Amino acid sequence: MTRFYDVDGANQALIEVGPLLATLADQRSELIRLRDRALAAHTPSGSGGTADREADATSGSDPDESRRLRLRMQGVIDQMSAAVARIDALGIALRDIESGLIDFPALASGRQVWLCWRIGEAGVTHWHELDSGFSARRTLDELS
Repeated sequence: MTRFYDVDGANQALIEVGPLLATLADQRSELIRLRDRALAAHTPSGSGGTADREADATSGSDPDESRRLRLRMQGVIDQMSAAVARIDALGIALRDIESGLIDFPALASGRQVWLCWRIGEAGVTHWHELDSGFSARRTLDELS
């Protein structure tokens, strides 16, 4: 069953969700940095023969560092998954991690709409129809 938010309820939820979104954005950036480090450090292995081991030794590839990077990436992914699950459990639609864009399901004059918010905004001040997105959002005073 869908939970519907009014503006006050959405703004109240931002007390918890706002920091989660900021953390998610930071974690996304960290995950990208870790991925880039892992790719830069990665040396493709062939058959695992002596020549491959010698190539790994001369290329600077460090299997322990690669393992640490993979484990750190998995930890970040797990933390992000927990935050996304919490947002989902609140009935809030996460639209974009990078910009912290979310939508709250709401009812207006008997029809469902989205109350729209993103990181940096003081509170929920916009909405849009179900079949449109951020680019079509309008201010709450236009909601009837």
